[in-house]
Amino acid sequence: MATLAEIRALLGEPGFNWTDPAPWSEMEREFGIEFPADFREIVDAYGSVQINNQLYLEHPAGHLLHNLRESIRGDLELFREEDMAEYLPSPAGGNPGGLMPVASATTGEWIFLRVPDGPSSPWRVLVQELDSPAWVLHEMTFGEWLLAYLRGEDVTVCSRNFAPDRPFFELLS
Repeated sequence: MATLAEIRALLGEPGFNWTDPAPWSEMEREFGIEFPADFREIVDAYGSVQINNQLYLEHPAGHLLHNLRESIRGDLELFREEDMAEYLPSPAGGNPGGLMPVASATTGEWIFLRVPDGPSSPWRVLVQELDSPAWVLHEMTFGEWLLAYLRGEDVTVCSRNFAPDRPFFELLS
């Protein structure tokens, strides 16, 4: 399993380093799931950022302009619309097997966490291309997926990973 230390070695030192669990607890109550620990750890470390001018990650802290909780609300609404639901292999939401939209890319892709079917099942990452019914389910945790992305591996759908030789991030203002 990918660790924050491996991600930090490629991406650089985080500057956000959030420690208050309250925004996560509130968001998890609202959506009826407990987000995976590796996802929380990465987002708590880096906050709301854009990675490699391509991938957007957001944190649920309420004071942030780019807020994960608000983004998930809007994205769930979008992907539950009849004409958008057909683009996903299972319904958007927090039910077992459901898809929670947690990140997006400038290339028109959405990154979802696939909710485990049961308590012993693992979380997985699904990447969906917005303009087509194309999607890929990656049999890896979010941390493993992000690490593969930072290494320049193709873990997207139709576009290509534009990861530079040295990955970088910028805080979203």
